[in-house]
Amino acid sequence: MLLQGIFPPITTPFYPDGEVYYKKLEHNTAQMSKTPVAGIVVLGSTGEAVMLSDIETREVLRVARGAAEPEKVLIAGTGRESAKETIALSEYAAELGYDVAMVRTPHYFKKLMSAPAVLNFYRTVADRSPIPVIIYNFPPCTGYDIPAEVVIALAEHPNLIGIKESSGDLEKVGRMVQGTRHIKRSVEVTDVFNAVTRSMKTATTAGGALGGEIIEAAALIGASQSASTATLAAPPKIKTRTKEVGFQVMVGSADKLLPSLELGAVGAILAFADCAPTACYEIYAAWKEGDTRLAREKQERIVPAVRRVLGDFSVPGVKYAMDLNGYYGGPPRLPLLPLTADQKNEVEHLMADIRN
Repeated sequence: MLLQGIFPPITTPFYPDGEVYYKKLEHNTAQMSKTPVAGIVVLGSTGEAVMLSDIETREVLRVARGAAEPEKVLIAGTGRESAKETIALSEYAAELGYDVAMVRTPHYFKKLMSAPAVLNFYRTVADRSPIPVIIYNFPPCTGYDIPAEVVIALAEHPNLIGIKESSGDLEKVGRMVQGTRHIKRSVEVTDVFNAVTRSMKTATTAGGALGGEIIEAAALIGASQSASTATLAAPPKIKTRTKEVGFQVMVGSADKLLPSLELGAVGAILAFADCAPTACYEIYAAWKEGDTRLAREKQERIVPAVRRVLGDFSVPGVKYAMDLNGYYGGPPRLPLLPLTADQKNEVEHLMADIRN
């Protein structure tokens, strides 16, 4: 699966009483699908995944899957503390049609997370997951930082296709890129080198928007007309080709997006893209086109907002910034608290020139 580009890890909307607001989840997912992002991550850290019950987790995955456009790569956050539960949720995500499972590092028993334990965990999950797996490393929240050497060893597994590295450590990003450069895999892409998703294949097979089915002309022009036995030809199937990719290193720090790309990262899963997907994409697009000056300008433009709105205010800050930019942010779930009036004013000022 091709993972190049920008992926927002969408938030989980809540009513003021803390219940999941599924209609707003549909709205946000559909709106995000209209932006130039490459795909959508459901139930990452910004999705407050650790706040949800098992029933809510499965329903959020189902609702978001139904609202996303077929061409967007869908990544499900399926990480649990045990391999057994992680595999079960990855299997459920696969049944829904997700393309990739994102598995955060186990961390509750930090002192026992030796290299053999982590290697065995991820290899076991990857062996049994019906869909490709990416590692999710987020030490600011988990308190555990998976070593680069362990990631490089895991990259040899054919079903472990990448990592979301959210430590913010650029030197580590460079080491992982260099240490996995020898890995080469073929992935299916469209004729313009975009990812081919499972939803696209399903739509083609089922005669959906990207495929089509043979339709009796009688249904369109009336059974009484002489052409009642004529048929309309099905639209052509999507044209695909293959592309060679390596172990795909993605980052989670929007304020370091450009330097990460310059080190060899292929894209990013950015919480800031929840409220400013186009602003994040413009950095990636300028870099992809070789316009370093424009990419640097676009990068510098978002740094103050990223570091304050996301770095200091976290999920409540991102959700309020979403309210300003055409999405439903709403309140976080307790124990997280909404922003104060002063904090909201600060976010409004920081986001004033970052619109979508």
